[in-house]
Amino acid sequence: MKQVRAKKHLGQHFLKDQNIAQKIVNSLTGHNGYNDLLEIGPGTGVLTQYILEEGKFNTLFLDVDKESIDFLQEKYPEVREKMILADFLHVDISKYFPGQFAVIGNFPYNISTQIFFKVLEHRTLVSEVVGMLQKEVAQRIAAGPGNKTYGILSVLLQAYYDVEYLFEVPPNVFVPPPKVTSAVLRLKRNKTKTLGCDEKLFFRVVKQGFNNRRKTLRNALKTFELMDDVKSLTIMDKRAEQLSVADFVELTNYIAGGESRAI
Repeated sequence: MKQVRAKKHLGQHFLKDQNIAQKIVNSLTGHNGYNDLLEIGPGTGVLTQYILEEGKFNTLFLDVDKESIDFLQEKYPEVREKMILADFLHVDISKYFPGQFAVIGNFPYNISTQIFFKVLEHRTLVSEVVGMLQKEVAQRIAAGPGNKTYGILSVLLQAYYDVEYLFEVPPNVFVPPPKVTSAVLRLKRNKTKTLGCDEKLFFRVVKQGFNNRRKTLRNALKTFELMDDVKSLTIMDKRAEQLSVADFVELTNYIAGGESRAI
């Protein structure tokens, strides 16, 4: 059986430690009772084997690397039709999973942030995520208000998910070894169905606030051309990194009520 070569342009670093692989798969909790599971970028199948051993999920394995799909279809012929050559970032995942599902994977470093933004797009369907990614990105997602690493993705994901920083993974357990330490996160969909504000505006306010994170919100949100009563709010003296999810929801409602012309 021809082995899969790690491809730099795809950000591939294949995990070789079986104990860590099993630990990652065991981190799935079945939160909210889902039966469907999507593995993103199975590569050489180090997680795949333990997912199949579990036997309790209807799993789809999605990889953009044809060499990986060919390898996995030969290695696991019993689920050959579940091995799909596709790019998660550009596929309509709802055509495979119309109901609740979970996501697992050793996410390529170069697209891990984009993967989480895609999860946000499908937040009504994605019950749980267990993913390994670069430590710094994982810390950013898990960070709370007042932390220098707290940012756009922290707020947006924590608005809809409970985020758990599970454990770290050293470079030497990969082929080829990356130059950074990795970490495993678990996200569980919280009970929030709607935020109680204009959610599209909420996303814009969060992004604009952090794009000018060194400025007070009064200056960071200048492009919204806010009314004077909104500009004079005490919250506008703060910077984006000081606000909790609830604070951003409150701010969004203020802006929606007193916004003269947002771009």
